[in-house]
Amino acid sequence: MECILIGTGGMMPMPYRMLSSMAVRLNGALYLFDAGEGTQINWKKARLGVRGLKVIAVTHLHADHCLGIPGMMMFKAQMEESAPLVILGPPGIGEFVSQCRRLLDFRLNYPVTVIEWSPESDGLAFCDEQAKILWQPVQHTRFCLGYRLEELDRPGKFSPERAQELGVERGPLWGRLQRGQSVTTPSQRTVEPSEVLGPPRRGRHVAFVVDTRPAPGVYALCREADLAFLEGMFLAEHGQHAEKKGHMTAVEAAAVARRAQVERVVLTHISPRYENFELKELEDEARREFEPVRVGRDLDTFAVSFPEVPGD
Repeated sequence: MECILIGTGGMMPMPYRMLSSMAVRLNGALYLFDAGEGTQINWKKARLGVRGLKVIAVTHLHADHCLGIPGMMMFKAQMEESAPLVILGPPGIGEFVSQCRRLLDFRLNYPVTVIEWSPESDGLAFCDEQAKILWQPVQHTRFCLGYRLEELDRPGKFSPERAQELGVERGPLWGRLQRGQSVTTPSQRTVEPSEVLGPPRRGRHVAFVVDTRPAPGVYALCREADLAFLEGMFLAEHGQHAEKKGHMTAVEAAAVARRAQVERVVLTHISPRYENFELKELEDEARREFEPVRVGRDLDTFAVSFPEVPGD
């Protein structure tokens, strides 16, 4: 699993910082969180391609988080036999997408499914064969969602010794058992995966939470995440501005991560008032609160390792 910061800015694109967008790449599939204006520019710089783009998850309907959606949809339509696309988002995202398609009159060669959050929604927004996406409302100046991508649990650790005891010969049958399939031994005994596998092992968890004050939904989405992308839009000295505008300072984001027991934190959605040479000051403030924090830059890539399990 890799997480690629497509854009790390907030409010307006800058020559050195594009707007809010982060992609998760998992076994060839791409899950995009937010698509600010011009997302396809840095997407192309990252050489991600669009064949694997399955989901666009939108936090809220502010321009710096959603104006890149039409461009990404048109970009994907350039592929022959393009795969379906799912768009997740707050109430109104369906109308935004349909009006863009109607007014801009662009051609799509793939089906689009739009799923809007509603008060009746449970925590699950989307699930496929390898991951699920969870959502929770957070606290901004308008309705806003945070997201958490969870890789599905992996099979438990395989025991070669136990397999041999049961008469399963080394080779393809071992692979089938590890994939969760039952096998038949040469003596015609059926061996179930549960007989040779330990308890399931959890997959990797990534949170993406921007444009919010510290709130219950933020903590829930970040709880024990392997990697969390949190907005750290302002220095502490601009805390009143952050509170008024419904944002977090770098220190507040670090405190959220510490309390939520996040493994690693990347601060994003940086105010345009700070140039890149000032980002170290944001990072230093945050690290005094929680050490495993860094400020993200456009096109930074973060590998996410499997959680360590004792005895693995």
